[in-house]
This record gives sequence, structure tokens and C-alpha cells, in this order.
Amino acid sequence: MSNARYLGMSRHSGRAVEDMAHINQSVSDILRTPIGSRVMRRDYGSLLSELTDQPQNAVIRLQIMAACYSAILKWEPRISLTGITFDSSFDGAMVVNITGNRTDTPGSFSSSLSLS
Repeated sequence: MSNARYLGMSRHSGRAVEDMAHINQSVSDILRTPIGSRVMRRDYGSLLSELTDQPQNAVIRLQIMAACYSAILKWEPRISLTGITFDSSFDGAMVVNITGNRTDTPGSFSSSLSLS
């Protein structure tokens, strides 16, 4: 482990973001990017875009969790996942809750991402 600091730019404000904000933004970008849509990096992203409009049942829940896990495992080396859960509402909105540990520094990671 190191005491590395990560510096990036906020996609919303253009201001600098560091450490956890940068990791959260990266995880969101990975999960929201459809595989095959990024030029020169066709395998970047996740399969979530193909799963979001499917009927909500036990099978799709498992596929969503697997899509999140495999994409984060492949593209975000700064975190190690410990759990993926999600909540759905009556109107079909889904929120994925991701927990884990940071691999670069001691500490935990937690993020929520709305899929609707």
C-alpha cells in the first residue's frame, strides 16, 4: 500500500477532484459506459446498459450484480469489492450499492449509483 493521491477533473463542474471523489466518479463512469462504445478501448465499460430495461426478477438481479463486479474488477484496481446490493422501487427505479476496501490506502469504499 502507498499513500498515493489521485487527482482528476469533475465531469459536472470541471473542478479538481481527489481520492474518494475520483474513485466514485471512475466507478460511475465504468458502470454507465456500454461495452463497445469507447473508441480505441472497445472492451471498456460494463453490460449494465443491456440489463436496465429487463423485467426485474432474481435472474436479472444476479446478472446486474455480476456485470458490476466484473467491470469494477477489470477496470478499477484501487478498490476490492466486498458487496453489491441494490434496491428497486415500485416505479422500476434501481439503485446499486457497492461496498469494498481500498487497495491503495487503508480504508473502506462505499458508493450508490442510480440506474434509472
